[in-house]
Amino acid sequence: MKIYIIRHGETDANANGLMQGWSDGELNEFGIMLAEETGKKLKGIKFDAAYSSPLVRARKTAEIIIKETESNCPLYIDDRLKEINMGDYEGRNFKQERLSGVKEFLVNPLETDLFPGGETVLDCVQRTQLFLKELVLKEYETVLVSTHGCALRCMLNFLYDENSNFWHDQVPLNCCINIVEAEDGEIKLTGDDLILYDKSLCIDRYTVDDCR
Repeated sequence: MKIYIIRHGETDANANGLMQGWSDGELNEFGIMLAEETGKKLKGIKFDAAYSSPLVRARKTAEIIIKETESNCPLYIDDRLKEINMGDYEGRNFKQERLSGVKEFLVNPLETDLFPGGETVLDCVQRTQLFLKELVLKEYETVLVSTHGCALRCMLNFLYDENSNFWHDQVPLNCCINIVEAEDGEIKLTGDDLILYDKSLCIDRYTVDDCR
C-alpha cells in the first residue's frame, strides 16, 4: 500500500498568524491554487480511497486532489485526522499576542502541555498513529490522507530517524506531501515533505522567530 499524506492548503487564519486547531475555516484563493497545482502534479495516480479530517480546509483539499487526479474514489471522514485541539488559544494571533508556551510548542512540543482547555501533543500522537496503523491493514493499493500540520507530524513521528526532532526541522508547508509505504507489516516513509507546486510559492508561516 502507498499512502499520500497531505497537509491542507492555506487559509486566511494561516496567512494572518492565527491558531486554528479544531476551529473551522475555508481555504483561501491561494490555498485552493496550491491544492489544484498539487493535484495536477499527481495526475496519473488513481486513489482507491481518500480519508480526511472533518475540518473544511482538509476536506476541501482532499476533494480538489480527487478531482484533479480523476480518481472518482470515496472520501471518508475520520475525526482522528483533526488538528491538535488548541483549546482557549484557538482563533488568537500567536505572532501579535506572544502567547505563553507557543515558542516551546515550536521547539519541544513533546514536552509541552501548552493549550489550556485543549490537547497535548501526545494525545494527538496517539489518535493519529492509531489511524495510520489501522489504515495499513486495509485492502487498498493507493490512498490519499488529508490532514493538518501538527497532526501530520504526530502521525509520522515514529517513522522519523530522530523522533525527538518533532517538527522534522519545520512545520509542514501547506500542501506538502509525505508518502508512506506499507508491506508485510512494515511501514516506512518514502517521500518526505515533497512540494509539487512551484517552490517560489512556499511560505513558512510558523517559525520560532515569529514568537519573539
